[in-house]
Amino acid sequence: MTRIDKAVVLAAGRGTRMRELTADFPKPMIEVRGKPVLQHIVEGLRDAGARRFLIIVGYHAEMVGNFFGNGQRHNVDIDYVTQTVQDGTGRVVNLARSFAGDAPFILSYGDILVSPVNYKRVVDLPNDVEAIITVTRGEDVSKGGAVFVNEQMELVDLREKPNRVNQQVRGITQVSTHFGQAFSNSSQSWSRHARRYDSPMQSAICAFRQKVKR
Repeated sequence: MTRIDKAVVLAAGRGTRMRELTADFPKPMIEVRGKPVLQHIVEGLRDAGARRFLIIVGYHAEMVGNFFGNGQRHNVDIDYVTQTVQDGTGRVVNLARSFAGDAPFILSYGDILVSPVNYKRVVDLPNDVEAIITVTRGEDVSKGGAVFVNEQMELVDLREKPNRVNQQVRGITQVSTHFGQAFSNSSQSWSRHARRYDSPMQSAICAFRQKVKR
C-alpha cells in the first residue's frame, strides 16, 4: 500500500455554462458555505493526508494564486502551472509530470464538491493497482463521463457524454506514475479538437490490458 501525499487539482476552466457567475472569476472560486469551492477541496485533501499540491490554472489564474499563495496559510505546499490552451483534461497529466516525478498522485477536479470522507478513501493506493477512479450513480450522464466496470468493479471502458449508462466520473482519481505516463502519452496522440478525457483514458486502459496479457 502506498500513501499518496501529492495532489493535482484542475482549476483552469471558466465554467461557461454558469454565465454571469463566472464572468469575473473562475468557477472553482465560487463561494459555497463561506469558502471558495477550491478551498473546500484543498482542505479536504489536506486533512486526508495530501501535503503537496499542483493547481492547474488558466482563466483568471491570478485570483487563484492571490488567494492560496504558496499554501502556507492552509498548511500545505502549493505550486502552479498554467494551461494556456483549454484543450481538455487529457493534456493536464502531461503538465503535472515534473511535479509528480516517480510518485503516485491524486487528480481532482477543482469545481466538484464531494464529502470529505471520500478523500480519506483515496489517499492509499494498493500496490497491485495502477489507478482508482471515483464514480457516482446517476440517471442521466449524457453531460459527463460514463464508466463501465466488470463484476469485480474493474474499469473496462470510459466514454464522454454517452447516450445511456448509469455511472459517472466524479471528482477524484488516483493515478500511479506509470499509468499517468500512459495517460499523458495517449493524450498527445489525439487531434486538438478531440482531446476529451475519455480518449486518452481508453488508450491507457488498453495499454495496461496488453501489459497484463504479456
